[in-house]
Amino acid sequence: MSEAANHMRTPRIEKVTVHMSVGESGKKLSNAEMIMQTITGQKPVRNFAKKTLPAFGIKKGEAIGCKVTLRGARAEKFLNTAFAIRDKQLSLKSFDRIGNFAFGIEEHTDFPGLEYDPDIGIYGMDVIVSLERPGYRIKKRKAQQHEIPAGHKLNREDSISFLSSKYGVEVK
Repeated sequence: MSEAANHMRTPRIEKVTVHMSVGESGKKLSNAEMIMQTITGQKPVRNFAKKTLPAFGIKKGEAIGCKVTLRGARAEKFLNTAFAIRDKQLSLKSFDRIGNFAFGIEEHTDFPGLEYDPDIGIYGMDVIVSLERPGYRIKKRKAQQHEIPAGHKLNREDSISFLSSKYGVEVK
């Protein structure tokens, strides 16, 4: 059986995490949460500062950002839109050694249906995509937990070929 015909070797999207950091709580964070909920269709959770940084006016425990984790059909729909915004191009530096990748979107107004509002401003976001192959559950399950065999792990080249074939993304 060739590797192309083996569905256990085909990568899939485990999750897509969309993150917005605004650096302070209050009105800015509320605006970011509203924008993220509009874009993703899910309610975001808040991220909190881990330590105090007086130079930036950040206190430990203060809400400074928000994120949403997308899975399944929502993740694929969001990625199609995000890749279209990026003109279906990613940098090779966006990929890590185990096949995951991340990229940024500079303005939320690039998404369809959103327009610039001077009261809100412009927010950027980070998109982090985790890929896996079928069978990765063995490293997370409670009973009989095992490591993923080296030949089954994803690498950068596997992820790039998956993105180019499924989404038409060009990696430079």
